[in-house]
Amino acid sequence: MKVLVALILLVQLPIHQAVPAAPPSPPLVCDDPEFEAAAEIAVNYINDHNHHGYKFALNRIENVRTLPQGPNKEMLFLELDLLETKCPIISPVPLENCTVRPFEEHAVEGDCDVKLQKLDGKLTVLASKCHSHADSAEDVTRICPDCPLLENLNNTEVLAGVAAALNEHNSKTPDAYLKLLEIGRARIQYHPVHLLFVEFAVAATNCSAEESKANVDVCQLLPEDESNFGFCTATIATQPTTDMQVDCKLYGHQPGVTYPHPGQDTSAGLLPSVQGFTNHNLRLSHSDPAASESSSSEFPTAAIAAKSVAKRAVAEAAQHDKVVRPVGFAPPPPPCPGRIRYFKI
Repeated sequence: MKVLVALILLVQLPIHQAVPAAPPSPPLVCDDPEFEAAAEIAVNYINDHNHHGYKFALNRIENVRTLPQGPNKEMLFLELDLLETKCPIISPVPLENCTVRPFEEHAVEGDCDVKLQKLDGKLTVLASKCHSHADSAEDVTRICPDCPLLENLNNTEVLAGVAAALNEHNSKTPDAYLKLLEIGRARIQYHPVHLLFVEFAVAATNCSAEESKANVDVCQLLPEDESNFGFCTATIATQPTTDMQVDCKLYGHQPGVTYPHPGQDTSAGLLPSVQGFTNHNLRLSHSDPAASESSSSEFPTAAIAAKSVAKRAVAEAAQHDKVVRPVGFAPPPPPCPGRIRYFKI
């Protein structure tokens, strides 16, 4: 009887059996083809909604995060590192044919958080938040001491140089009289020769260069259905002698391509948002409501803080590589950040 009671009591005792923990999900790999495809869509979206400055190209996928929302739907959050190209935003040249501006020309980097939706396999950008900045002058001069640095877009020498370059072109070209839309960038070399390098966007008017001499005030930009935008570069030497080389190119009418402030007096070539800046800021130039700063709450904290996480991951990877390894053994790359396509600034 005692044995039977003991067995009954034993059966009634709570059973505490360890449940094996679910295996951790593998880390997301930034260079996964799925995320690279999403990044390509995101970069095209950013360029399509940027109305000033230059097109940007993907340099690196810094961080990724996914949020499943059903069997056929999920959200993707990407943090992207972009680099400015030499193609102005109004250029018809496809992004894949645009040259990334080299470090020696004082490169500009863009940092973007992008939210995409994947529904039934189709990716759509819902929101983006970007900021762009030029590399620090110290970094450029440390590697390239003689490289000219970016100047403020409203620098008085820059403004005078752009005006002189455009006048030079219009005085020697019998075709359409060109007006200034905006200054794209400017650099000054102070020695051994004083040189000014400027780039600026232009548009054709309803006047010829000859007609403008009679009354330039009547020359207006062509209407939207006839618009013809272009781009100019100029190198101006002022010391020890004065010399100027100007090259302007009109792209021809591009249906759907517009300039956001066609009625504005652009004699200074500047919008209020770029006063005192060396480059057009992606954050300032974005006009799409879904890409405005009001969408910042759309992005998870992890994505906003990804820059520090990425830098820490790189530092940890570098420290890890200091371990002595057998000859021919290559450590696996960290899942994020991804590979650098051009250079890191």
